[in-house]
Amino acid sequence: MKILLLVVGKTSEKWLQEGINNYKTRVNNYVQFEIEIIPDYKNRGKIDIESLKEIEGDKILASVNEKDVVILLDEKGKEFSSVEFATWIDRNYYITSKKLVFVVGGAYGFSNSVYDRANHIIRLSSMTFSHQMVRLFFVEQLYRAFTIIKKEPYHHE
Repeated sequence: MKILLLVVGKTSEKWLQEGINNYKTRVNNYVQFEIEIIPDYKNRGKIDIESLKEIEGDKILASVNEKDVVILLDEKGKEFSSVEFATWIDRNYYITSKKLVFVVGGAYGFSNSVYDRANHIIRLSSMTFSHQMVRLFFVEQLYRAFTIIKKEPYHHE
């Protein structure tokens, strides 16, 4: 089993990338975890937002296969507590033999075709975060989920 975090655009802030790398290393102690970057569209200032979402959406869909379980990280999704998310990970990770692919879209979100492909939609908070900050928050929550599952002392009730 494998978990993939698929993101649109590179993380531009060094401190964010350092935090992401830190938690990525920790998560890899529990599960095979990778992060794949879909490059930003170069001429994005010259097209409208919907066209940009379609271009990004086509790249996202080309990066997943039909057997993958695709989970969008999006403000329209279901919100979990950390313990609820750990339970969800435990149930979905250990029951399925498919790859779990969590997706962080670009700055304007997802195209309709990506929403249509999604198996699940999860939001990390009712607050809005930049698509780059969501990466760090998600990887930390993924690490936290595995420590909760393994009953390790990282998470405090």
